[in-house]
Amino acid sequence: MNIYKYDIVFQEVPDHISLAFYVCGCPLKCPGCHSPELWTEKNGTRLTDDLFDSCLDRYAGKISCVLFMGGEWHEAELIRFLRKAQDRGLETALYTGLESVSRELEQSLRFLKTGPWRYQLGGLASPGTNQVFRDLKHNLKLNHLFHSQNNEETT
Repeated sequence: MNIYKYDIVFQEVPDHISLAFYVCGCPLKCPGCHSPELWTEKNGTRLTDDLFDSCLDRYAGKISCVLFMGGEWHEAELIRFLRKAQDRGLETALYTGLESVSRELEQSLRFLKTGPWRYQLGGLASPGTNQVFRDLKHNLKLNHLFHSQNNEETT
């Protein structure tokens, strides 16, 4: 599994500081995608156990979640990294353009964003979006956390 980069992000998983890995080789190629550099596997560098562990060591005590932006097309490897993060007491999250992922992958996640990018519907901050952000542990839809005017929680 190749990654284009990794970064600390603050908005993608509400109430968490996340270490995000941007996975290369996305087969979806959604029109209007904000990260077309992720479409080609060769754009990235290999995410090795050593690199992953060194990132977790570097940000230990500073992050509460590990987020993968894609990577479900490398399911077994992705699950292995997610479980390594969980073993360190971190929450896990995945952003995918798919409508759903396998049950095994879901079991390795706390948070899951599903749905392809559709320009006319907008992203998670848009009340009309087709995308869904869920807390899988509590079976809650959390899209409202991305809306600045809406404070109501829906399930």
